[in-house]
Amino acid sequence: MIEQARRARRHLHVAVVYNADRDCGPDQPEDRGSTADLRAMIRQIARALRSAGYHVTVLPLARDLFAFQRRLRRLSPDVVFNQYDDVVHGALYEMRLPALVRMMGFPVTGSPALAIGLTRYKYMTATLLHGAGIRIPPCTTLLERVGDVDRHKWQFPLIVQPSQEHASIGLDRNSVVYSKKALRAKAREILQGYKQPVLVQGFLPGREFNVGIVGGRRLRVLPLGEVDYARLPPHIPPIMSYAAKWIETAEEYGKTSVICPAVVEPELAKEVSSVALRAFRAVGAWGYGRVDIRLDAEGHPCVLEVNCNACLEKGHGLQRQADRAGISHPQLLQMIVKAALEGPPHDVDIPMI
Repeated sequence: MIEQARRARRHLHVAVVYNADRDCGPDQPEDRGSTADLRAMIRQIARALRSAGYHVTVLPLARDLFAFQRRLRRLSPDVVFNQYDDVVHGALYEMRLPALVRMMGFPVTGSPALAIGLTRYKYMTATLLHGAGIRIPPCTTLLERVGDVDRHKWQFPLIVQPSQEHASIGLDRNSVVYSKKALRAKAREILQGYKQPVLVQGFLPGREFNVGIVGGRRLRVLPLGEVDYARLPPHIPPIMSYAAKWIETAEEYGKTSVICPAVVEPELAKEVSSVALRAFRAVGAWGYGRVDIRLDAEGHPCVLEVNCNACLEKGHGLQRQADRAGISHPQLLQMIVKAALEGPPHDVDIPMI
C-alpha cells in the first residue's frame, strides 16, 4: 500500500518556487535569515519532496516575471510549492506569487494571496481579529507620523515595530518602551528607516506560545512550542527580536529557546489551540502556518501574529513541532501538498493567463 502511494506521487510534478533576488545587500555570516540560508532550505525541501516520491523542479523567481511565467507554463506542474519570501524591507510582493499561479490555473501550497497580503499588514490583521471576537494586545494603534503619539493615551510598557514587516524585522532591544519620549524616538526611527507606519501595542507580560497548524479541510494543531526567555539578562526585553531569531552571535540568540512540547495545563493548551485555529481561519489562511500567542496579565491568550506560510526549515519552527508529533520532514511536506490539491473552500478554478 505504501509503495502504491509512493508510485502515485511519482507522477506528480512539484515546482518549488523561491525568491532568487540578490539585490538586498550582502549576507552576514552570522545571520540565519540570509539568502544563503534560504537557498539551503530550498535544497532541503526539494530533497525531502523527492524522497517522498515526487518529481521536483526548483524554479527561482527574481525580477523577470514574464520569463518566470513562460517557464512555469512550459513546466506545467501539478502543484507549485510556494516558498517565495520578500527579501527587501518594505516589499509586499509575496501575495503576488500565489495570485499569479492561481490565475495560471495551477494549485499552490500554503495560503491564498488575500490571506498572505492581509497578514503582512499587521494593524489590519489585528483589527480584523478584534472584530471577530479574538483577543489582541491592548492599545493596538497605527502611527503614521511622530506627532500622532500625542493624540493617544498610553498604558506603558508598549512594544513598537514596523507595521508591514515579517520575520521579526525591526524588533530589537529598544522595541519595548516605557515613556512617551522613548515611544516618539522609536516611532521616528521606524518611519525614517523603514518608510512605513508604526504598529504600537501593549506589551504583554505572560507566557508566549507558537502554535503550528497544518492541513486543508481538516486542520491539525501540532504540539505547542513555548518561547523561553528565562536566561535573558534584565537589560534585554523578553521578545522574539530579529537578533533572538536569526543572529547566531547575539546574546539574545544564545539565551532564547523554544520548549517543545510546551509544559502546559490541558485546559490552557486547549484554549490556546482554539484561539489559534480561530485566528488562522479568520484571516483565510490555508495549508499550514503558525499563530503566535501571548498571555495577558489575567492569563488570557492574545494573538500577536498569524504567519501564513511559516518557515519549513528542518529542526526549527513548524518542523520542530511536527517532529514532536512524529511527523517527518517529507511527511509534513506531503500534508502541505495534499492541502494544496484540496484547495481552499470557495476557490473557483478559472485560469485567466
